[in-house]
Amino acid sequence: MSAPIRIKGFTNEVLKWKPWLDTVNVDIATPEQLAALDEMSPQARTSPYFLVLAHQPEILLQRSIAFNAIMFAPGGMPRAERELGATVESRVNGCVYCASVHAQRFEQLAKRNDVISQVFEEPSGAGTTEREKAIVEFSIRLGAEPDKVAAEDIRKLKEVGLGELEILDLIHSVAIFAWANRLMLNLGEPVFPEEADASA
Repeated sequence: MSAPIRIKGFTNEVLKWKPWLDTVNVDIATPEQLAALDEMSPQARTSPYFLVLAHQPEILLQRSIAFNAIMFAPGGMPRAERELGATVESRVNGCVYCASVHAQRFEQLAKRNDVISQVFEEPSGAGTTEREKAIVEFSIRLGAEPDKVAAEDIRKLKEVGLGELEILDLIHSVAIFAWANRLMLNLGEPVFPEEADASA
């Protein structure tokens, strides 16, 4: 594993997250709450973020089904590129926690983090290949100016080799993080390793 990246307040380190609302206590959670947590992932029962969302189990359940289908479904866009789109969207929205998680996932899948350093420094122009640059550029545009996305933007993605299913996967990845970032940014705050150590 390479040295941790810290650029402009963003990092690929593992962060904690501090909620501003009470979390669901799994020891007294309802069956619906537990089912919604388990649909998300095996780790959701210990995640402060998902334990906040579990107050509304039906919404969490539907969010988990959509998220897992968008980010993990086989076929279409490679997983690493979906993670890149999510990282770019999180960087543009200023969601430090989400950017860290998906930067880590990109690095695990792609076995490199050069483009992550570029995205953290300045998303515009980031990318190590024409395909990556097009993915990053489109992700920025869709996140920041969704009303201005046009057929020309789709054409540019096709020109660098993205198929239609890959384009749909990219749009879904960026769009779900437009939503996920806003939830996380308004329900709590990231905690860096040294801050966690200081409060221990």
